Amino acid sequence: MPFRSRDLHEPLERTAHRALLHVVGVSHADLGKPLVAIVNSWTEVVPGHIHLRALGELVKQGVREAGGIPMEFDTIALCDGMAQGHVGMSFSLPSREAIADTVEIMLEGHRFDAAVMLSSCDKIEPAHLMAALRINIPTVMLTGGPMEGGRYKEHTEITLSTLRELAGQVKIGKLTREELTEIEMAALPGPGSCSMMGTANTMGCLIEALGMSPTGCGTMLAVDPRRPALAREAGRLVMECLRRGLTPRQVVTRPAIENALAVDMALGGSTNSVLHLLAIAHEAGISLTLDEFDATARRVPHLCNVKPSGKYSVGRLDEAGGLPALMQEIREVLHLDLPTVTGRTLRENIAGATVTNREIIRPLTDPLFPQGSLAVLRGSLAPDGAVAKQTGVRFKNMLAHRGPARVFENMEEAVRAVMGDAVKPGDIVVVRYEGPKGGPGMREMHQITSIMVGMGLDEHCGLVTDGRFSGSTRGPCIGHISPEAAEGGPIALVQDGDLIAYDIPNRCLDLLVTAEELARRRAAWMPPKRELRGILARYARLAESASKGAILREVTGG
Repeated sequence: MPFRSRDLHEPLERTAHRALLHVVGVSHADLGKPLVAIVNSWTEVVPGHIHLRALGELVKQGVREAGGIPMEFDTIALCDGMAQGHVGMSFSLPSREAIADTVEIMLEGHRFDAAVMLSSCDKIEPAHLMAALRINIPTVMLTGGPMEGGRYKEHTEITLSTLRELAGQVKIGKLTREELTEIEMAALPGPGSCSMMGTANTMGCLIEALGMSPTGCGTMLAVDPRRPALAREAGRLVMECLRRGLTPRQVVTRPAIENALAVDMALGGSTNSVLHLLAIAHEAGISLTLDEFDATARRVPHLCNVKPSGKYSVGRLDEAGGLPALMQEIREVLHLDLPTVTGRTLRENIAGATVTNREIIRPLTDPLFPQGSLAVLRGSLAPDGAVAKQTGVRFKNMLAHRGPARVFENMEEAVRAVMGDAVKPGDIVVVRYEGPKGGPGMREMHQITSIMVGMGLDEHCGLVTDGRFSGSTRGPCIGHISPEAAEGGPIALVQDGDLIAYDIPNRCLDLLVTAEELARRRAAWMPPKRELRGILARYARLAESASKGAILREVTGG
């Protein structure tokens, strides 16, 4: 395929361009070689990204060996773990769009011919893939890999979600503050994305399943001694993609998206994967709906015994055969003859992979859960849909429940009520005005859900919200309620004491209030006024519903 970078140096009048390239190390003899962007998200702030600088150097080495000129730039990277429970979480989901936009600006502004994208955490991985699909130049994704599970005394396979639940145990006296501090110091043993099947590791696996990263990349530990060679290989692979003219939209096709849905369900993936796959499909020009997630969940069971829906960390999944072994297990529901960035088909990528530990990757005939991890609910409280992680419900009596609503206008109000023992067994906690527009930013409700689990309330209480959840959330939690409260959805009309009924197996979520009463309330409803500035103001104006992936509305015209 013709090199876009010729725009920078071929015309005679581009003398200034050539001079600028010389300053950054491109010799006159190298001007005809392809320019390859190394899109890194290294930062000292995020544990999932602190090792990416070294990997970026190895990627560049691979590009040079294959005849390209690598040029590296960084993108922002927000740590969802550090952003939890305060105003910072409002910026997490909007950062996905900001990252995709800035990568687009850099790739287009400098006419790169190809790209390798290094990312590890929740919003950065989907953002990089969204940008790759938007620009559609040959691209290889290199995800940074999971962190090892932590250990402290009798506590094994400690994850970030473990810590948040332990905070609830301090509240009820089962653990001292001093013990909690000691566990904190041992919980996270090194670099990598948080060690459970949260959003980061879910997306790393789905990117591999889509065919956009080297085989094994999704579950291989960040500190695995094989990872440096994988990084170097990524540099060589992108040059081969460039020679073949293989672009992201040739890889991320409808059959590939269908594969990702199936893998998501078998993994026990994060509810956030719904938002991200919807957004990724949109960038690929593929129509995808919530109903397709639910249809996949009904035919592909949950097989991976990995936290938060199981016992083990993602590193143990890698030891059991990783994603190739899982995909072999579900091969009957996959499209296998699809191209991937490895130069081989998906069938060839997973050929010979075997499950080495059936405790971690269960057979189709003996799944952990008979359906996939995610369920899409509809009803009078969520006409356009809501999402639950059915495999994360610890107490099966809570898969269906009817109870009185305890209504809160934001997560902080709900946390204070739970910590103050104002939420009683049987209640259904309603947290609203936390959707894409209403938050704005659709914050994760992980602080409140973790406290409820730690205090044992998930055995008796449900939670529904137009916000979203961390990938590590457990309990009877239903999110992504659409339409959201800020758009006048039914959740905006709920009052304390109203009966709410949900039934996850039967996919129902209903507000048990008469149509006449709801009409009376709607006539009196006014959206709350807020003073917003900067990116949150823009996001609130342009964000689409969670049922559409919380993407930004396309603005057309002059």
